[in-house]
Amino acid sequence: MPKFAPHLPLAIPDPLEMGEPGEGYPWHWSVYRWLEGENKSIENIPDPIQAAVDIAHFILALQHIDPTSGPPAKEHNLRGIPLSMRDEDTRRAIKALHGMIDTDTVTAVWESALQAHEWKHAPVWFHGDMLPGNILFHQGRVRAVIDFNGLGLGDPACDLMIAWSLFSGESREAFRSALGVDDATWARGRGHALSQALIFIPYYLNTNPAGVRNARRAVEEVIADFRANG
Repeated sequence: MPKFAPHLPLAIPDPLEMGEPGEGYPWHWSVYRWLEGENKSIENIPDPIQAAVDIAHFILALQHIDPTSGPPAKEHNLRGIPLSMRDEDTRRAIKALHGMIDTDTVTAVWESALQAHEWKHAPVWFHGDMLPGNILFHQGRVRAVIDFNGLGLGDPACDLMIAWSLFSGESREAFRSALGVDDATWARGRGHALSQALIFIPYYLNTNPAGVRNARRAVEEVIADFRANG
Protein backbone atom coordinates (compact mmCIF):
# COMPACT_ATOMS: atom_id res chain seq x y z
CA MET A 1 0.00 0.00 0.00
CA PRO A 2 1.19 3.59 -0.56
CA LYS A 3 2.80 5.61 2.20
CA PHE A 4 0.43 7.51 4.53
CA ALA A 5 -2.53 5.36 3.47
CA PRO A 6 -3.98 5.58 7.04
CA HIS A 7 -4.77 9.24 6.29
CA LEU A 8 -7.19 8.36 3.52
CA PRO A 9 -10.77 9.47 4.30
CA LEU A 10 -12.24 5.96 3.88
CA ALA A 11 -11.16 2.66 5.35
CA ILE A 12 -8.96 0.36 3.28
CA PRO A 13 -7.86 -3.26 3.79
CA ASP A 14 -5.47 -3.66 6.72
CA PRO A 15 -3.14 -6.65 6.21
CA LEU A 16 -2.69 -8.91 9.22
CA GLU A 17 -0.66 -11.77 7.74
CA MET A 18 1.27 -12.30 4.51
CA GLY A 19 2.18 -15.80 3.41
CA GLU A 20 4.47 -17.48 0.90
CA PRO A 21 3.65 -20.39 -1.42
CA GLY A 22 4.07 -23.75 0.27
CA GLU A 23 2.46 -26.96 1.53
CA GLY A 24 0.97 -27.62 -1.90
CA TYR A 25 -0.48 -24.08 -2.25
CA PRO A 26 1.36 -22.35 -5.14
CA TRP A 27 0.49 -18.66 -4.53
CA HIS A 28 1.24 -15.87 -2.11
CA TRP A 29 -1.65 -15.32 0.31
CA SER A 30 -2.77 -12.72 2.80
CA VAL A 31 -5.26 -12.17 5.61
CA TYR A 32 -6.90 -8.78 6.15
CA ARG A 33 -8.83 -7.24 9.00
CA TRP A 34 -12.61 -7.57 8.46
CA LEU A 35 -14.36 -4.45 7.15
CA GLU A 36 -18.05 -4.19 7.93
CA GLY A 37 -20.16 -3.16 4.95
CA GLU A 38 -22.01 -4.16 1.81
CA ASN A 39 -22.13 -3.26 -1.86
CA LYS A 40 -24.81 -0.95 -3.22
CA SER A 41 -26.23 -0.07 -6.62
CA ILE A 42 -27.57 3.27 -7.82
CA GLU A 43 -31.08 2.04 -6.99
CA ASN A 44 -30.45 1.53 -3.28
CA ILE A 45 -27.88 4.11 -2.18
CA PRO A 46 -29.58 6.17 0.56
CA ASP A 47 -27.80 9.39 -0.46
CA PRO A 48 -26.09 9.00 -3.86
CA ILE A 49 -24.85 12.62 -3.94
CA GLN A 50 -23.10 12.24 -0.58
CA ALA A 51 -21.67 8.90 -1.71
CA ALA A 52 -20.36 10.51 -4.90
CA VAL A 53 -18.64 13.28 -2.94
CA ASP A 54 -17.16 10.82 -0.43
CA ILE A 55 -15.66 8.65 -3.17
CA ALA A 56 -14.35 11.71 -5.03
CA HIS A 57 -12.60 12.91 -1.87
CA PHE A 58 -11.03 9.46 -1.46
CA ILE A 59 -9.71 9.53 -5.03
CA LEU A 60 -8.26 13.01 -4.53
CA ALA A 61 -6.60 12.00 -1.27
CA LEU A 62 -5.09 8.95 -2.97
CA GLN A 63 -3.69 11.14 -5.75
CA HIS A 64 -1.97 13.40 -3.21
CA ILE A 65 0.00 10.60 -1.52
CA ASP A 66 3.74 10.83 -2.11
CA PRO A 67 4.44 8.84 -5.32
CA THR A 68 8.10 8.20 -4.49
CA SER A 69 9.05 4.58 -5.24
CA GLY A 70 5.48 3.73 -6.26
CA PRO A 71 4.87 1.10 -8.96
CA PRO A 72 4.19 2.49 -12.45
CA ALA A 73 1.08 1.55 -14.39
CA LYS A 74 1.36 -1.83 -16.07
CA GLU A 75 0.08 -2.45 -19.57
CA HIS A 76 -1.24 -5.92 -18.79
CA ASN A 77 -3.97 -4.69 -16.42
CA LEU A 78 -5.01 -1.77 -18.67
CA ARG A 79 -5.14 0.72 -15.78
CA GLY A 80 -3.40 4.10 -15.56
CA ILE A 81 -2.12 3.79 -19.12
CA PRO A 82 -2.97 5.91 -22.17
CA LEU A 83 -6.49 5.10 -23.33
CA SER A 84 -5.19 4.21 -26.79
CA MET A 85 -3.47 1.15 -25.29
CA ARG A 86 -6.93 -0.30 -24.58
CA ASP A 87 -8.02 0.07 -28.19
CA GLU A 88 -7.28 -3.44 -29.45
CA ASP A 89 -8.99 -5.19 -26.54
CA THR A 90 -11.95 -2.82 -26.65
CA ARG A 91 -12.58 -3.30 -30.35
CA ARG A 92 -12.27 -7.05 -29.93
CA ALA A 93 -14.96 -6.89 -27.23
CA ILE A 94 -17.21 -4.74 -29.42
CA LYS A 95 -16.93 -7.32 -32.19
CA ALA A 96 -17.79 -10.12 -29.74
CA LEU A 97 -20.90 -8.22 -28.65
CA HIS A 98 -22.30 -7.75 -32.15
CA GLY A 99 -26.04 -8.35 -32.03
CA MET A 100 -26.15 -7.88 -28.25
CA ILE A 101 -25.55 -4.13 -28.04
CA ASP A 102 -25.65 -1.14 -30.39
CA THR A 103 -22.11 -1.64 -31.65
CA ASP A 104 -22.20 1.31 -34.07
CA THR A 105 -23.02 3.78 -31.30
CA VAL A 106 -20.58 2.18 -28.88
CA THR A 107 -17.81 2.43 -31.49
CA ALA A 108 -18.58 6.12 -32.03
CA VAL A 109 -18.43 6.78 -28.29
CA TRP A 110 -15.16 4.88 -27.97
CA GLU A 111 -13.54 6.71 -30.88
CA SER A 112 -14.62 10.03 -29.39
CA ALA A 113 -12.92 9.12 -26.10
CA LEU A 114 -9.71 8.24 -27.95
CA GLN A 115 -9.56 11.81 -29.25
CA ALA A 116 -9.22 13.27 -25.73
CA HIS A 117 -5.83 14.70 -24.81
CA GLU A 118 -3.60 12.30 -22.89
CA TRP A 119 -2.51 12.90 -19.30
CA LYS A 120 0.32 15.45 -19.42
CA HIS A 121 1.13 15.69 -15.72
CA ALA A 122 3.31 13.67 -13.38
CA PRO A 123 1.89 10.22 -12.63
CA VAL A 124 -0.26 9.97 -9.50
CA TRP A 125 -1.67 7.12 -7.45
CA PHE A 126 -4.77 5.40 -8.81
CA HIS A 127 -6.82 2.55 -7.32
CA GLY A 128 -7.32 0.94 -10.72
CA ASP A 129 -10.56 -0.97 -10.07
CA MET A 130 -12.93 1.68 -8.76
CA LEU A 131 -16.16 -0.24 -9.35
CA PRO A 132 -19.31 -0.90 -7.26
CA GLY A 133 -18.09 -4.28 -6.06
CA ASN A 134 -15.09 -2.63 -4.39
CA ILE A 135 -17.06 0.05 -2.52
CA LEU A 136 -18.46 -0.88 0.91
CA PHE A 137 -21.38 0.97 2.49
CA HIS A 138 -22.23 0.84 6.19
CA GLN A 139 -25.22 2.52 7.85
CA GLY A 140 -26.02 4.38 4.65
CA ARG A 141 -22.59 5.93 4.04
CA VAL A 142 -19.53 4.87 2.07
CA ARG A 143 -17.34 3.08 4.58
CA ALA A 144 -14.42 1.54 2.70
CA VAL A 145 -12.67 0.89 -0.60
CA ILE A 146 -11.24 -2.59 -1.11
CA ASP A 147 -9.25 -4.61 -3.69
CA PHE A 148 -6.06 -2.69 -4.38
CA ASN A 149 -4.62 -5.26 -6.75
CA GLY A 150 -4.58 -2.70 -9.58
CA LEU A 151 -2.90 0.04 -7.52
CA GLY A 152 -0.22 2.02 -9.30
CA LEU A 153 1.02 5.34 -10.64
CA GLY A 154 -0.18 6.87 -13.89
CA ASP A 155 -3.18 8.60 -15.42
CA PRO A 156 -5.93 8.77 -12.74
CA ALA A 157 -8.73 8.82 -15.34
CA CYS A 158 -9.27 5.09 -14.83
CA ASP A 159 -10.66 5.81 -11.34
CA LEU A 160 -13.48 7.82 -12.90
CA MET A 161 -15.13 4.57 -14.06
CA ILE A 162 -17.28 4.68 -10.94
CA ALA A 163 -19.08 7.77 -12.30
CA TRP A 164 -20.93 5.64 -14.87
CA SER A 165 -21.07 2.33 -13.00
CA LEU A 166 -22.55 3.61 -9.72
CA PHE A 167 -23.87 7.14 -10.30
CA SER A 168 -26.22 8.96 -12.66
CA GLY A 169 -27.55 12.46 -13.22
CA GLU A 170 -27.05 14.74 -10.20
CA SER A 171 -24.85 12.28 -8.32
CA ARG A 172 -22.50 11.97 -11.31
CA GLU A 173 -22.33 15.75 -11.58
CA ALA A 174 -21.58 15.97 -7.85
CA PHE A 175 -18.76 13.44 -8.33
CA ARG A 176 -17.22 15.45 -11.16
CA SER A 177 -17.61 18.74 -9.31
CA ALA A 178 -15.89 17.36 -6.21
CA LEU A 179 -13.01 16.01 -8.31
CA GLY A 180 -12.64 19.19 -10.36
CA VAL A 181 -11.28 17.31 -13.39
CA ASP A 182 -10.84 18.89 -16.81
CA ASP A 183 -12.82 17.90 -19.91
CA ALA A 184 -10.08 15.68 -21.32
CA THR A 185 -9.69 13.68 -18.11
CA TRP A 186 -13.46 13.28 -17.87
CA ALA A 187 -13.62 12.06 -21.47
CA ARG A 188 -10.83 9.55 -20.85
CA GLY A 189 -12.63 8.41 -17.71
CA ARG A 190 -15.78 7.79 -19.72
CA GLY A 191 -13.69 5.85 -22.20
CA HIS A 192 -12.23 3.71 -19.42
CA ALA A 193 -15.74 3.05 -18.07
CA LEU A 194 -16.94 1.97 -21.51
CA SER A 195 -13.89 -0.15 -22.27
CA GLN A 196 -13.96 -1.94 -18.91
CA ALA A 197 -17.65 -2.77 -19.25
CA LEU A 198 -17.35 -3.94 -22.86
CA ILE A 199 -14.45 -6.26 -22.06
CA PHE A 200 -16.20 -7.56 -18.94
CA ILE A 201 -19.44 -8.62 -20.64
CA PRO A 202 -18.21 -11.30 -23.08
CA TYR A 203 -15.62 -12.59 -20.60
CA TYR A 204 -18.16 -13.16 -17.80
CA LEU A 205 -21.29 -13.62 -19.91
CA ASN A 206 -22.04 -17.13 -18.68
CA THR A 207 -20.40 -17.05 -15.25
CA ASN A 208 -21.21 -13.74 -13.57
CA PRO A 209 -24.76 -12.57 -14.38
CA ALA A 210 -24.83 -9.87 -11.68
CA GLY A 211 -21.56 -8.40 -12.91
CA VAL A 212 -22.77 -8.52 -16.51
CA ARG A 213 -25.93 -6.64 -15.54
CA ASN A 214 -23.82 -3.94 -13.91
CA ALA A 215 -21.56 -3.75 -16.96
CA ARG A 216 -24.53 -3.45 -19.30
CA ARG A 217 -25.89 -0.63 -17.17
CA ALA A 218 -22.52 1.15 -17.34
CA VAL A 219 -22.55 0.89 -21.14
CA GLU A 220 -26.07 2.35 -21.22
CA GLU A 221 -25.05 5.19 -18.89
CA VAL A 222 -22.01 6.02 -21.00
CA ILE A 223 -24.09 6.10 -24.20
CA ALA A 224 -26.78 8.27 -22.61
CA ASP A 225 -24.18 10.64 -21.18
CA PHE A 226 -22.43 10.90 -24.54
CA ARG A 227 -25.68 11.67 -26.33
CA ALA A 228 -26.59 14.32 -23.77
CA ASN A 229 -23.23 16.01 -23.36
CA GLY A 230 -21.04 14.94 -26.27
